[in-house]
Amino acid sequence: MAYSVYLKRGEEKRILGGHSWVYANEVARIEGKDKNGALATVYTFDGAFVGKGYINHLSKILVRIFIRDENLVDGEQLYAARIKTAVEHRKKLGYDSCYRAIFAEADDLPALIVDKYEDVLVMQCLSLGIDMRKDMLVKLLVQQFSPRGIYERSDVAVRTKEGLPLTEGVLYGEVPDRVIVTENGLKIAVDIKHGQKTGYFLDQKENRLAARRYCRGEVLDCFCNSGGFSLNAATVADSVLAVDISKTALDSVTENAKLNGLDNITVKCGDVFDILRQFRASGSKFDAVILDPPAFCKSAAEVKDALRGYRDINAIAMKLVRGGGYLISCSCSHYVSAQTFENMLTTAAADSGRRVRLLEVKSQAPDHPSLLSAEETSYLKFFVLQIL
Repeated sequence: MAYSVYLKRGEEKRILGGHSWVYANEVARIEGKDKNGALATVYTFDGAFVGKGYINHLSKILVRIFIRDENLVDGEQLYAARIKTAVEHRKKLGYDSCYRAIFAEADDLPALIVDKYEDVLVMQCLSLGIDMRKDMLVKLLVQQFSPRGIYERSDVAVRTKEGLPLTEGVLYGEVPDRVIVTENGLKIAVDIKHGQKTGYFLDQKENRLAARRYCRGEVLDCFCNSGGFSLNAATVADSVLAVDISKTALDSVTENAKLNGLDNITVKCGDVFDILRQFRASGSKFDAVILDPPAFCKSAAEVKDALRGYRDINAIAMKLVRGGGYLISCSCSHYVSAQTFENMLTTAAADSGRRVRLLEVKSQAPDHPSLLSAEETSYLKFFVLQIL
């Protein structure tokens, strides 16, 4: 008998508003018996239909709802339609070479991520229910894309909360170590098997293009990773210094610069906090500074410490910008809201002793859509400040 999950009184409001997650502590009782990862039907306390989703008793997120029509059934036809809708949305936006094809909850496919790099797909299965249906999903993705290969990068810590091991490897066809994609007119060699996330940070593509207008003169790109911002800056800047603690990342910057015939990028390996302090001590100045760090917090409990780190690094960066120059500051943690991040920047400006103007605020690229009902899907902050 399939699971029937009954919520506590009033707990349905957030879910009926469009959120996908049912937390275990929101549940009054569970009836029926099935295997973990099976489809469960969620009801209000009084028995009104709320939705259907996969259940996992090992996770705090007990059910991830993706069916809101009581008459719809789980199966290949439903998934094929959802995948097709997601891909058609991206094509209407003009995406082709590289983009996020499926963005989990925002595409009504909770816990499923699929990124496209030319003719290779990279897939992440982040919940038990999705992981159990991996073979079916690969089959449907092959039908939709006819890719050369599909590679799994389910090597993220969130899987442990689902009782799943971290795993990666070829799921279909042939997958090269690197795929060369085109972004903003630039060639990027994406390391699918060993690069960050699924190989490259696709969510910043529009922001990297927007950054070009602010990157004249001497530019400092901090936490540069494989060089997305550095390359875009180098198309208009006199010089770009790319800084990262990872030598592997800096090797990718050098490789990508050569791919595009750019000879005005140099790299520096080391801890960004230490390097910025060294620049401050030596009186170094730049016309533009870019800060695109990894997430400083991965839970709500870490927000306070994260804000301290953001404040410190932004205050130092502001001191390094020549008068009239620009600071581009980013955060990819959804636990730090855009308003909280802006408040931090205000405090950092006061610490720096500089007058600062806010010029532009952006979020993730539209192939990473967010749900107004689910703040977790809106995570990226991109602020452009002028330092007076």
